[in-house]
Amino acid sequence: MLKELLDSNKCFKLVCGAGNEDALEVEKLVALYSAAGCKFFDLSAKPEIVDAAKRGLQGREGYLCVSIGIKGDPHVRKAQIDYEKCAGCHKCEEICPQKTIKHCKVLAPRCIGCGKCFSVCRHGAISFKTENADLREVLPPLIEKGIDCIELHAMGENIDEALEKWNFINEIYDGILSICTARGHLSEEKMIGLIKKMIENRKPFTTIVQADGFPMSGGKDDYKTTLQAVATAEIVQNAKLPVYIMLSGGTNSRTTELANMCGINYNGIAVGTFARKIVSRWVEREDFLNNEYAFNEALKIAETLVETLCESQTIV
Repeated sequence: MLKELLDSNKCFKLVCGAGNEDALEVEKLVALYSAAGCKFFDLSAKPEIVDAAKRGLQGREGYLCVSIGIKGDPHVRKAQIDYEKCAGCHKCEEICPQKTIKHCKVLAPRCIGCGKCFSVCRHGAISFKTENADLREVLPPLIEKGIDCIELHAMGENIDEALEKWNFINEIYDGILSICTARGHLSEEKMIGLIKKMIENRKPFTTIVQADGFPMSGGKDDYKTTLQAVATAEIVQNAKLPVYIMLSGGTNSRTTELANMCGINYNGIAVGTFARKIVSRWVEREDFLNNEYAFNEALKIAETLVETLCESQTIV
């Protein structure tokens, strides 16, 4: 059970991307990381993506979490290009970690809303569109398919929307829920206040708080990149809430080491950008799932990351 995995304090969650609607890539990532020992996977809330993840598991034990968001949350937005303003410099294409932009066009299913393209565009050609689907239509089919967790990304400024969606999720789903939150739009006090409000009617330790230090920033493998994930987790820890703590946002192979040095008690680490980046050379191959050599080379890399982050988790 997912609860037992969280209680073990050795939970590695692979974040395929809340906005990643590329079913084949998700199948490849789940196949690879489940073979490497990962048992928890974060997915876009789309039936075809859940199906792809189940194919990737290939009968191995695994727990599936679907992610949804509120307006303003970067995880549920898609980049779009104003071609009248675009200068064709291709800097956005070069920096995109998902290889979402081709010939100055955005391949929307692959876009995860990280914003790196926006940061390098000097012509104001890139903006974002938030995908805000009706949960009454989205969630029931996914629950029927069989999922193990629902995660709400509550990072925007609209707290009322976050609470409305959270209350609806609680009405229709009685499994483990996850709150992904960060300090970007909220003070520490407001962030903890929101979490307290969200868990007030839930049983102890049926909720994960995913402490997202700096969303989708884990491209580098150093202490500075993962510092905010550890710092955000410390804020949640100090609040002494009856929740599971999951580190996220800028996580990499140094996360457990830094968290242990700082005395952080946590139950797991969610890794997205970094976990996808280190195997992208192999996963991008069209024959990845059928090429034993390519799969095994990627597997060595994935196993090292999973073992590094799980085996070094300690409770202070």
